[in-house]
Amino acid sequence: MGVISSFLILFTIATAATPLQAEASSAVAFVKKTISSHSIVIFSKSYCPYCRKAKAVFKELEKAPHVVELDERDDGWNIQDALAEVVGRRTVPQVFVDGKHIGGSDDTVEAYESGELAKLLGVQEAPLE
Repeated sequence: MGVISSFLILFTIATAATPLQAEASSAVAFVKKTISSHSIVIFSKSYCPYCRKAKAVFKELEKAPHVVELDERDDGWNIQDALAEVVGRRTVPQVFVDGKHIGGSDDTVEAYESGELAKLLGVQEAPLE
């Protein structure tokens, strides 16, 4: 085998996407597509109290978010890693409204209490109790 052939084989092996890279890029694509396909998205874990708190905000506003329960998916860890790449945070919940990243539970509650969330959703502000 010539030097050029050896180089091409090594170059191909070195630059080929590994299965982990493919899974990661697939998870990033899933996160981006989910965010762009739904007006409200919450990346959550079913047992997480902070996630429940964020979901309760939308229930209060009578809005039904698209919820991705990461603990109920085989690729949940990959999606959580992808969230870190997309928004710089790996924690849950991560909330999006019309493609805009709202943040986690505290950010969502703050946006609700300030009226920013109602404005983003185009709903009448609920009176604060």
